[in-house]
Amino acid sequence: MSPAREVGPGRWRGRWTPEDRAASVWPTLPFEVGDGCPGLRVTLEHDRSHGSSGVVDLGLVDPLGWRGWSGGARSVLEVAPRGATPGYLDRGLPPGTWEVVLGLHRLPPEGLEVEVTVEQVVVEPPPQAPPGPPTERPPRRRLPAPAGLRWLATDLHAHSVHSDGVLTLDALAALAVSQGLDALWVTDHNTVSHHPHLEEVGARHGIRLLPGQEVTTADGHANALGDVGWVDFRRPAREWADHARGAGGLLSLNHPVAGDCAWRDPGGPLGGPPDLAEVWHGPWADPTHGGPLAWWAAAGQPVPVGGSDVHDPREQLPGTPTTWVLTEDDDVLGGLAAGRTAVSAGTAAPVLLRLGDELHTLGADGTQLVCADGRRTPVRGDRVVVTGHDGPHLLERDDRTLVALSS
Repeated sequence: MSPAREVGPGRWRGRWTPEDRAASVWPTLPFEVGDGCPGLRVTLEHDRSHGSSGVVDLGLVDPLGWRGWSGGARSVLEVAPRGATPGYLDRGLPPGTWEVVLGLHRLPPEGLEVEVTVEQVVVEPPPQAPPGPPTERPPRRRLPAPAGLRWLATDLHAHSVHSDGVLTLDALAALAVSQGLDALWVTDHNTVSHHPHLEEVGARHGIRLLPGQEVTTADGHANALGDVGWVDFRRPAREWADHARGAGGLLSLNHPVAGDCAWRDPGGPLGGPPDLAEVWHGPWADPTHGGPLAWWAAAGQPVPVGGSDVHDPREQLPGTPTTWVLTEDDDVLGGLAAGRTAVSAGTAAPVLLRLGDELHTLGADGTQLVCADGRRTPVRGDRVVVTGHDGPHLLERDDRTLVALSS
């Protein structure tokens, strides 16, 4: 039984405990919306003195389905007849039963007092920041590729104001262009509210902004890549993969050994290896740390990718690392599905590319080529071509710092 009790019209209060979380991580509070509702404001309040040990997330369902998610990034959301807080779909105020969705992310042993208020009031559409001027792109890197194919500089993991990022889509696109990226997957947490805007914003800045979402739980994160519709993060992980693949997309496991966001395989196995694995995560504290590579080897070396996981450009920039995808007709998703990837520290950093039975190193003089079986070959020269090496490979420095990798 939920501890929430209604203490006034549209107002609930209760103390959620670890026992409540064990019963349901995502409790809901239903309320009714009638015809002509002028707007909604939902406010979540709880004791924040516990810091990271007391975190409650916020989301919303309307009569048409999932509306959006703030996670722990916002405590107030608004929905107007036209417009909504970023993270929430803009589709008006359909009458019927709505639900506030809470996420009991972390609770202290004594529990956490939570109060939720739903007000039916006039709300103004969120202000729209004017787009800035076009950004100058650095010269594109010319990489060797077979006829009819080309490498695109891509980042598979980025966040905007539609979840817990600080940048608007326009600002994120401009920054990605300045970093030399050709394509950027925008993967906000548990929402697709950013998807309708990506094509227009990308065209304005001369970059492909691609639709993704980071399916996010306390037990693991995964990027659903492609225009696959919203993936229900509350369902078992196997269903995330089935949903993404069934809709023509891919599922990538994110930062599998990254502290409290490590992959713990929630809900049981995926039903096979993941489509992609974020072997190189942007905020990797120490590139000599071999944990991600060890996990990758133990997982059977699924197609490797990298993602900056940019939230704030003061902490991480898009394209650090860069995932190079060998594409036909600039089809990034198709190149990923075919496993044609390479990962480098940035768009101008040393790269290791597979072209058929050849491995090409560029700008990697003084590194070592590391085979899947442990063999190591010194790289001498700015461009070196090696044959007879099957499977994924790494470039490392003598201190075992990862420089680049290739599928």
